[in-house]
Amino acid sequence: MDPDIAPDTVSAGPGHRSSLVYRALRRAIIEQALAPGAKLPEDAIGEQFGVSRTLVREALARLASEGLVEHRPNRGAAVAYPSLEEARDVFSVRRAMEMLAVEELCGRLNPDAIARLEAHVASEEEAHRRGGLESIRLAGEFHLLLAELTGNAVLNRYINELASRCSLILAIYGRPHSSECAVSEHRDLISALAAGDAQRCRRLMDDHLGAVMERALISPRPERDIRDVLARYADAEGLLAAAPAPRTTRKRRTAS
Repeated sequence: MDPDIAPDTVSAGPGHRSSLVYRALRRAIIEQALAPGAKLPEDAIGEQFGVSRTLVREALARLASEGLVEHRPNRGAAVAYPSLEEARDVFSVRRAMEMLAVEELCGRLNPDAIARLEAHVASEEEAHRRGGLESIRLAGEFHLLLAELTGNAVLNRYINELASRCSLILAIYGRPHSSECAVSEHRDLISALAAGDAQRCRRLMDDHLGAVMERALISPRPERDIRDVLARYADAEGLLAAAPAPRTTRKRRTAS
């Protein structure tokens, strides 16, 4: 799942603070609070998180290596905006990788692994009842947990990157889906994995990802100020900076 450090280690050093900035930004992107194409100005992010631009730059570079951020010449960093062609390619590869994951796990899950999966699905259900964006992230993290449980480090890395990029793709080309339906599908998959029903596992995973891929285009959401978007993510990671001075609007000069 999430390999990063806990919030209480924020004072351990710059590397740890950079990791927390990475984690906060990643969550904001995965939960679609930061929309694809949204600008990521280093000064505004550093101000919100109370860190230097250098640490922000390190976090953005890490996100860029995962395909979640892109650096545009003379325009700075922005949340990645995959093309429709790239979206199809990403989903195609993800389906293949996740089919391999369920084949490796089918009939091989021990009681502790099954308990972890069931606990995660319970968290998904609770997030759905509360509403909000957390359910989007948790739905994706179910697949990351499956990848982790394979014990295959290469497969785990690829699925993590692909699942993250799929979250961006859904923010552009998908419509909001029913978290309740996703939770039900996840429970069915756990049952098939525990029973060792390989054919059913493959069918459930293929149907699940196929349905996600087929969702229709939705209208883009309006862009929000990045400080407002990141405020709760900074707080969650223990990075909340001192309250910045009120932002003022510059008056335009008019020709006399």
